[in-house]
Amino acid sequence: MAQEAEAITKKRKPGNDFVGDGSGDGDGAEGDLPTLPEAPSLGDDPKSLAEAPGSYPDLVDVHIACLSDGRYGDSKHRFGYKNPCVGDKEPLSFLAAEIQSGNHILQEKIKLLNDKYAALRRIRDDGDCFYRSFMFSYMEQIVATQDKAEVDRILANVARCRKTLQVLGDPDFMVDEFFSVFISLLENVLEESRPSLSHEELLQISRDESFSDNLVLFFRIVTSGEIRRRAAFFEPFIIGLENTSVDQFCKESVEMMGEESNHVQIIALSDALGVPISVEYLDQNSSDGGAVTPSDVVPNESNPSGTYLSSTPWVNLLCHLGHYEILYPKCQ
Repeated sequence: MAQEAEAITKKRKPGNDFVGDGSGDGDGAEGDLPTLPEAPSLGDDPKSLAEAPGSYPDLVDVHIACLSDGRYGDSKHRFGYKNPCVGDKEPLSFLAAEIQSGNHILQEKIKLLNDKYAALRRIRDDGDCFYRSFMFSYMEQIVATQDKAEVDRILANVARCRKTLQVLGDPDFMVDEFFSVFISLLENVLEESRPSLSHEELLQISRDESFSDNLVLFFRIVTSGEIRRRAAFFEPFIIGLENTSVDQFCKESVEMMGEESNHVQIIALSDALGVPISVEYLDQNSSDGGAVTPSDVVPNESNPSGTYLSSTPWVNLLCHLGHYEILYPKCQ
């Protein structure tokens, strides 16, 4: 995968501000990658944030394990998975074939999902599936629509998230690099000033272990910041806070790689970035008459960072046994 990422870098290097030649001198398990340039200083102004030099094409590990105090760590991150971070699209009939024929409730619910959705995209089941699903579903819609207004909108929200972390006291050196990875990825999806990122290239880099993990950490940091900023709101919904605090919950259950997500994290990320999320829960609950009712999370309009446009992409996900994957509505 590192070789594929390097090929994309070389292909897209001429005529733009990409840096690094892919030679690298590291000793990573998956191949040598170029080192990350010094992270830009990201100010409070959304414009200055959006104009920060990008580092997308380096496709490198942002030294996750080198953060000395343990925050934003990866103690539960596991390597050795055979399936990619982001899989291929496939018909929902494949999912039905996996469910044992004797499970009538699940089979009926899959039939209902098949009426609404055209396809499913598999995501690695490693505890980071919600964030990987969110990232790819959102980004592939931006690649397809080339919606500059949406890119400008989310960049402004990202700038507000960055300021939130500064107010909360998170050190700049621990967050700037992760923010720069997402910002530079956004900057490279538009066709305005350079060859834009194709869907195939997006899929390839999303399958790069290090690059995908860096984006997961970006979304985890943003989610943590939103929960801590609105601790009074989220606290009643967090299970098991009797012997801990919201801040400790975020350190252990939100920021840590490999920790699964629930509705608290989904609401927080949706509000922080202003992106609506719809989750279809595939379970054996029969009290609903066998119906499948999506849980729609719409950004809180009273939250300044939760503003979104009517054309903002909706991220559609399937959740089965705590695992999230991407759904594609038939209207898309």
